[in-house]
Amino acid sequence: MRNLYDELNDYASSEMYPFHMPGHKRNVQKMDFVNPYKIDITEIEGFDNLHNPEGILKESMEEAARFYKTDKTYFLVNGSTCGILASISAATVDNRKILVARNSHKSVYNALYLRDLEPVYVYPDSIDAAGIQAGIRSGQVLEALEEHPDIGTVVITSPTYEGVVSDIMAIAAAVHSHGAVLIVDEAHGAHFGMHEAFPVSSVALGADLVVQSLHKTLPSFTQTAVLHVCGSRVPHFLLERFLSIYQTSSPSYLLMAGIDRCIRMMSQEGKPLFDKYSDTLLKYRSKIKELKNIRLFDGEQSFAYDPSKILLSVRGTGMTGTELSDLLRDKYNIQMEMASTDYALALTSCLDKEEGFERLYEALVRIDAGLGENIREASSSGICTFEAEQIYSIKKALDGMTDTRKLDNAEGLISADYVYAYPPGIPILVPGERITPGVVELFRRYRASGIKLLGPEHGSTIEIKIAREKEKTNGE
Repeated sequence: MRNLYDELNDYASSEMYPFHMPGHKRNVQKMDFVNPYKIDITEIEGFDNLHNPEGILKESMEEAARFYKTDKTYFLVNGSTCGILASISAATVDNRKILVARNSHKSVYNALYLRDLEPVYVYPDSIDAAGIQAGIRSGQVLEALEEHPDIGTVVITSPTYEGVVSDIMAIAAAVHSHGAVLIVDEAHGAHFGMHEAFPVSSVALGADLVVQSLHKTLPSFTQTAVLHVCGSRVPHFLLERFLSIYQTSSPSYLLMAGIDRCIRMMSQEGKPLFDKYSDTLLKYRSKIKELKNIRLFDGEQSFAYDPSKILLSVRGTGMTGTELSDLLRDKYNIQMEMASTDYALALTSCLDKEEGFERLYEALVRIDAGLGENIREASSSGICTFEAEQIYSIKKALDGMTDTRKLDNAEGLISADYVYAYPPGIPILVPGERITPGVVELFRRYRASGIKLLGPEHGSTIEIKIAREKEKTNGE
């Protein structure tokens, strides 16, 4: 019987090129990390305690804050997820009403559940040419705040998984004019602000709390992240209270060393690394743009765009994004980060090698040449652009009485399930929402494109938990 360790070793020894997380890209020559068993310790004398930092960890986090130019930076060893949970929990102690971008990661919805918050949703527009979602407009936020003046916290995701950036400066101005707190899930933007070729970080644009996943786009271990505090709108003691809840009580010194080493590398070597990286990206993005059928998304209809994301649209080619991703993996030994109905996505970092970019480009040239025949109409978008009908709170739907129905027989009922494709982990359906015909049709499109949905699938059928709209009593 094979085991995980053997499988990982085989993958590492294979010819597969990783256009996926983590950002260190298994570049062992550059990272040169010791045997992890040698430095795997617990909170012994001289090595501080993440939950009460007074020594070396305190100094490391202060150095990180100086590098990122924040008031305070916390190391996260439970990923951006725990930073999102702690940020929302700390910001909503006195006010349960929260404005949430509907394209938020599932961790945001978990925070809504845990704190039993009252969400108001703001929906991104769609970028139909690429089959993805756009950013959030400041006017949308301002309108929602004027309609709901009792909102105390706003949560925005920028950049999106696909690299679309919102106008955080304008959004922050709108949020602060109403006395609210702005939290930005910048998990995919830990490299922002490190070079003029990339967008400016929300840290410098007025956000109050910013969460970044180092491992997504920088050379750091999976599960490493940081929480940045800018200003004093959210008390530090509240953040620390909730971080002590959502982070493990036995934080990994390997992961914390990885965070520290990553930030030191960026501080000391970031300029030449990013100069070379940005030149390589520009070179290969320009070459990919010359393809006839596969189209490179270049930030159209976006306030700003992260060029580190190589999003390859196949709309109208007769191929799905899943098929493109499968072909790149099975025939060309290139593993993409994710695929959807209309595109495949490669994540790059400053430790990618030019050999990897060249392999991707050459593979795309060959694939593109075979797409000139049998071109059909563009597929229907695989993104959720319609507004949900929220009937129950997430907590009531998850904690209440439920039944199970086949999806085909669930239209009009209330979901007690999350349904999402992972990645990117953005719920298509949230507990408490009405299951509309549009949602059911979207599920079917995903399945037809070979995309597995987490939440509702059981074998060859699609079943979903539904909330009972009226619980029975003894008198019924």
